[in-house]
Amino acid sequence: MSVGSEEPSRAVGRLAYRLRALRTEGLAGQKLSQAQVGQLLGGDRPLSAPLISSWERTRDPVLPPEVRLRAYARLFATDRAIRTGRLLDEEELNEHERERLIVLERELLKLREEELPDTPPFAHPFGRGTWRFEDGQPVTIVASEMPERKLGHFEYAQKSSPDYVELYRYADLDAMVELYGHLRAANPQNTRIRFRTASGMLQDDSASHLILLGGIDWNSVTRDLLGRLNLPVRQISGADRAVDGYFEVDDGEQPRRFAPRVEGSGADTVLYEDVALFYRGPSPLNRRRTLTICNAMYGRGTLGVVMALTDAWYRDQSEDYLRVRFATAEEFCLLVRVPVFAGNTVTPDWSHKETRLFEWSRGHR
Repeated sequence: MSVGSEEPSRAVGRLAYRLRALRTEGLAGQKLSQAQVGQLLGGDRPLSAPLISSWERTRDPVLPPEVRLRAYARLFATDRAIRTGRLLDEEELNEHERERLIVLERELLKLREEELPDTPPFAHPFGRGTWRFEDGQPVTIVASEMPERKLGHFEYAQKSSPDYVELYRYADLDAMVELYGHLRAANPQNTRIRFRTASGMLQDDSASHLILLGGIDWNSVTRDLLGRLNLPVRQISGADRAVDGYFEVDDGEQPRRFAPRVEGSGADTVLYEDVALFYRGPSPLNRRRTLTICNAMYGRGTLGVVMALTDAWYRDQSEDYLRVRFATAEEFCLLVRVPVFAGNTVTPDWSHKETRLFEWSRGHR
């Protein structure tokens, strides 16, 4: 369909038509080639002209991921991208350009939503994404375990008590409940989704898809497997995490440290921002299964890194980012910020670059 043709009336094709119109008319009437758009959107990793073409064709178009449509909105919110030869960051836009960005982003995302299959709101990620295990094999969540010294004489955590509740022995209980419910919804046919404490792992669990929750202090499985992965990121902890706890990145340059933002120490610690690690790759215990690690300096960060891929308001953006950024990687990891505001963990949006502190990947599938 040419630009001068009438815009399609049905949903399928309207987004493609709009993207083509933006390319040919959107920057002060200056027409861009598909290769130019790919270069501006991809930067150091230019997108191919055939990929841009697949998004623009009105017959059987390929649906761009959300993260790319947000980049389109930034590109066509200003004509300065042509002059600078790069995609501007949102912080570089003036007030008028930001207003156009908001309007254009809403328009493109709405057109994308109209072309999705008929599903209830937020339901489509359950059929795909990080937490969908297509092979139907067992999935085991291994969570941190509350140390005995922390439980003390709490009656409900004592096996000798008639009111014993096993879940009180889990340290990252909020993250585990959040993830377990999402796994059940994303894999409705899999009856072998279970959770364990690190000390409660069974021999068969090592053959399943493993998901580790919690850091090196209270999850010995996380500590053991992180030591086997040879990642450029390591977690350092001490007697007082507010003082001597951090993640260290060593990627060939000067080692960098990323610490949580806290005030006070000990019982008076107030957490304003945690640092969390997300890893996905083959399990060292069974290369035919996956290993996923969600850990942080504090439990708030562990919950936040889980919610980035379960929260209905944010998971699409984060999943789209992972799909584009690590499409061919065999294994990868992200080090991210997790804000804490008014006592609540704020879901981090991985599609925003200020959320991401460090990224790494290795190998090709």
